[in-house]
Amino acid sequence: MQSLIAALREHDEAARFLAWPGDFDLDRGDHVEDVHLASGAVLEGFAGDGAGGTFFFCGEGGEERPVLYADSEGGAALVAIGLPELLRLLLVTPWWRDCHTFTTEESRQLAAEYLEDMPDLVARRDRAAAALGLVLPTEGDVLARLREIALGVGKDFVLIFTPEGEPYDPLFKD
Repeated sequence: MQSLIAALREHDEAARFLAWPGDFDLDRGDHVEDVHLASGAVLEGFAGDGAGGTFFFCGEGGEERPVLYADSEGGAALVAIGLPELLRLLLVTPWWRDCHTFTTEESRQLAAEYLEDMPDLVARRDRAAAALGLVLPTEGDVLARLREIALGVGKDFVLIFTPEGEPYDPLFKD
């Protein structure tokens, strides 16, 4: 079975959609700061965004590992358990960073702004998902899962700014 990272590298249209509007680039895996997990678990940067944020795999293993996102402003959150879940989040709600209430109403307001600039967003998203073999959940399900991961399991994934020993701030609050 082919890895999703390999599939992304082979499917230009899917990679382009994830690069924008998903703001996810496999060629940006280096974080701007020296960081580690408070638990001591392995932290592996594998992708980033245009603003200097980084997506990290946490722990040992492959693409099934938990994924932590750290922005360049000192905020971090666990956002998915495994790469397939992360890609579904990015495909369904590329504006996820701004969904602080985790509601479909909030997401649809954010989506409207994207759709003004990119009227073919849904068609492009669906083609990207199909190319990667992903079945997309509903917007509500994606946001509920993000809330569950970031505010639940994610509390055990504390990112530390190594030089000062200080934790990053949570991206999401209860």
